[in-house]
Order: sequence, then C-alpha cells, then structure tokens
Amino acid sequence: MEEKKTMLSGIKPSGDLTLGSYLGPLHHWPKMIEEYDCYFFMADLHAITVRQDPAALRRRTIEQLAQYIACGLDPEKCTLFIQSHVHQHAELGWVLNCYAMFGELSRMTQFKDKSAKNADNINGGLFTYPSLMAADILLYQPDLVPVGDDQKQHVELTRNIVQRFNGVYGDVFKMPESYIPKVGARIMSLTDPAAKMSKSDNGDTGRVTLMDDPNVIMKQFKRAITDSDTERCVRYDPENKPGVANLMTIYAAATGRSFAEIEQEFDGLGYGKFKPAVGEAVVEMIRPIQEETRRILADKAYLESVYRAGAEKASYAAEKTLRKVYKKIGFAAR
Repeated sequence: MEEKKTMLSGIKPSGDLTLGSYLGPLHHWPKMIEEYDCYFFMADLHAITVRQDPAALRRRTIEQLAQYIACGLDPEKCTLFIQSHVHQHAELGWVLNCYAMFGELSRMTQFKDKSAKNADNINGGLFTYPSLMAADILLYQPDLVPVGDDQKQHVELTRNIVQRFNGVYGDVFKMPESYIPKVGARIMSLTDPAAKMSKSDNGDTGRVTLMDDPNVIMKQFKRAITDSDTERCVRYDPENKPGVANLMTIYAAATGRSFAEIEQEFDGLGYGKFKPAVGEAVVEMIRPIQEETRRILADKAYLESVYRAGAEKASYAAEKTLRKVYKKIGFAAR
C-alpha cells in the first residue's frame, strides 16, 4: 500500500474564524484527511506579533479547535494541536532565522501591511515570523501546504530556505509545494471587495464570523457592496463587478452551483433578490457547524484530550526533524 503524502496547515487565533476562513482553507480540509496524513494547528505563536488580550487569545484558541472539529476534522483521522504546545516550532524557528536573508524578510508583503497597521509595535517577531512559518512547515516534512493567494509568498520563502539549507547540509528538508483551492480560495470583505475578509481586523464591517447569529449574517449580506452598474445584473466579472463576483463566489461555495447557473438563476431579478439569497445559503451552510461547535465546547475534558494527544503526536514527528537539523549544524547532542 502506497504511503500517504503529508499535508500541514494552521490558522492564527488572532480573531474569530470568519466565513472567509471556512470557505478558504477549512472547507477543503475534511476532504483531504482521507487522502493525506494531515497536521492542523492553532497558530498562537504567530498571533502575538500583534498585541492580544490574553483571555481572548485563550478563548479563541480553544474555540478554534472546537470549530475545526465541527467543520469535519476528525481527531482520529488527523493531528490537531496548539502550536505553543509543541516547543520544536520555536526552536527550529530560531535556527531558520539564521538561514533567511534580511532582504527576503524585508520584501514580505504582510510585514509591510502589518507594519503600516501597527506603527506603534513594529517588533522583531513581526519581521521574522516567516522564518517561524517555515519551521511550522518543515518540521513535518509535508508534501503540500494549502494556502490562500496571499500566503504563496511565505511558501516561496520556505522553499528558498530549503534550497539554501540543503545546499549546505545535504538532503535534510523535503521541498514543500503550495496547494491553492480553485473555488473560495479568497473571500473578500462584504463592504470592501478590494480587501480580504479579515478575522483580526475589528474595523472590517464586512465580515461574517462562523458563530454569528443568523439575523446578523442576513443584515451583513443585505448591506453588502455590489457595484454602481445601472444594469444591476448578477454576472461574474471580478474586474468590473468585484462585489458581485465576491458574492457569487460565496454563493457557489455554499450551494455547489456554477457561476453560469447562478447567473441564470438570478437573471432579471437584480441585487434585491440576490443578496438575501446568498445570506440564507450561508446561514444554512454554517448552522450545523454552529450547533456542533457549541456541543463540543461544552465538553472541556474531550477538548483537552484532543489537544494533548495532538501535541504528543506532533512533538514526536517534529523532534525527529529537529534532531536531524541540530546534528547537521553542529550542536552537541543532548
């Protein structure tokens, strides 16, 4: 029997998971656990590059774990863990800092964006976190890393580090590949179709979180930005009608319909019918996720058992890689 390829991904608990979080990576992960040996983690080490309220960070980390499971990530079929519970991430992150070039890190788009948004806290972690992200990936020697379009740059940096490190020390790290889902890869804000729907930006009034009340969700979609086109038709045209294209992407993911079928369904009906229909589809799509999340959160002993077992399994795999790295670079054996 052919050995499964390995896949790894994580999301920062820096804000409540949004519809974009779900339709981007989360929606696709349950299908992948049957085919791949999967590691999924709550990236809490990454979250603190921006100041966090400690109680809120703890709450979101545990809630995110529950939501992962509610979205179909069976702990018996994949490894679920909290990043800070596996010390090898921070250790390899430091090592890879020494193999990431200053110029590479300074060109990272997210560093520039976050520096602009957090001018009073441009810390070292904000600059070097791509090295930690490379460590997250390389510890588990994955074949695939599911990412959104905005994360491709990080995987490219990781590949540069692999090439540089392996060039010095031999075949230590496997070269990872990006995997970008074709549908729902990037969901934009409902009020600003030029910006990604953000879970960590409280100023994003166009976001929908996975645990939002149905009435809130409907309100958000009814006030969603479409376009100023007098034609007011539902047509997939990302360049000229980005707001409508974003809503169509969401509706397609929620219903399984193609863009052509959506255009036909709402032909001549206008946005007044289309926007509430998208909202209703989203409400129905996430209703079972909300119910299952609440049930799981009520069982604290179960959740603790999941993240303890996940950390133990992840640490075992990560330690094998870390020991190999330490030996190669010349650290004395422990």
